Amino acid sequence: MPRDLDALPKAHLHLHFTGSMSIASLQHLAELAGIGLHDSLVDAEGLLVPPGQRGWYRFQRLYEMARQVVCSEQAMRYIVAQAARDDAAEGSRRLELQVDPSSYAPHVGGLAPALEIILDEARRATDATGVQVAIVVAASRVRHPLDARTIARLAARHAGENGVIAFGLSNNERAGVTADWEPAFRIARNAGLPGVPHGGELLGPRHLRQVVEHLNPSRIGHGVRSAEEPRLLDELVAAGIALEVCPASNVHLGVYREAGDVPLRTLIDAGATVALGADDPLLFLSRLTDQYRLARDDLGLGDHELAELARSSIRASLASEEDKARWLSEVDDWLREPEPSDAG
Repeated sequence: MPRDLDALPKAHLHLHFTGSMSIASLQHLAELAGIGLHDSLVDAEGLLVPPGQRGWYRFQRLYEMARQVVCSEQAMRYIVAQAARDDAAEGSRRLELQVDPSSYAPHVGGLAPALEIILDEARRATDATGVQVAIVVAASRVRHPLDARTIARLAARHAGENGVIAFGLSNNERAGVTADWEPAFRIARNAGLPGVPHGGELLGPRHLRQVVEHLNPSRIGHGVRSAEEPRLLDELVAAGIALEVCPASNVHLGVYREAGDVPLRTLIDAGATVALGADDPLLFLSRLTDQYRLARDDLGLGDHELAELARSSIRASLASEEDKARWLSEVDDWLREPEPSDAG
C-alpha cells in the first residue's frame, strides 16, 4: 500500500480565488446571497471539453456564473478561510492564492478595500490553520492592459511579506498581445514583486517565448506546452523559471486527451522545477492531493518522485528560506515512514 498523499508536505502555488470553492461552498454562498445556481455548477460532474475543441469559453462562462455569489465581504472572507482549511487537510504548508480584486471591488467599495479584505483574511486563516496563506494579485488578459497597470500599482502598494507576494496575468491566453502587459509587470517588479503569469497551456512554445521575453517571469502558470520544444524547455530550466503544472486542468480543458498524456515526466526529466496545482477545483472537481494521485496512478511516479515534486513546490514558493528548510525536512520525514502494509 502506498504512502498517504494527504500527509505529504507540499506547497500549493496555483489556485484561483473563486475557483478554489467546493460545490458545497458555492451552494452556501449562493444561499446567503439569495442567488439561484445553474444545474451545471452543482451536478457533481466536472467540466470536460473534448480534445481539439475550444473549451475556454465554456469554462469562463461557468466561472463568471459562480463569481456572482461572491458579492459581499463575508463571502470573500469565507472563500479565503475555506481555501486554507482545504489545503490544511491535504498537507499543504503554504498556499499562494491568486485573485483579481477588480472582480469583487464593486461589492465592497473599490479595489483597495477588496484587496485589504483578502489580505486581512489571509492573515487570519494563516493563524487559524497553520497553512501560510499568501496572496498573488493578478490582472486579466480579457481586460485592457491599462487596467493591469492600475492593478499592478495597487499590488505594489501592498507588497511585502504579509501583503502581496507576486503579480500574475490570468484568463484566456489567446486574448491580447503579451507585450502590452509588459509595463504592468515592470511596475510590479520595481516594487519587488516577482512575475507569475499564465502561459503555455492553451497555446504552445511560441506563446511561451513571448511570455518569457516580455514579462520576465519567475514562475509560469501551467507552462506544460514547453514539453513540445526541448530547446525552450532547456532554456526555462537554465533560467530557473518554475512551472505550475495542473494536470487535471489540462485534461478537463481538452489540452490533453487523458491524464496519461500530460508530459509531466518529460518536464521532470529535463530538470524543470515543477509545482503541482489544482487550478480551479470548483469546475474540475479535483483538489491538490488529486494532482499527486494522478501523477502516481496515471503517470507512474513512485513515492520518491512524488516527494521530489513536493520539494519542488516548496522551493518554488515565495516563502522564507527558513520555512522552506523546515518543510523540506518534513518531506524527508514522510519518506522515512515505512510504507503501509496491505495486511489487515
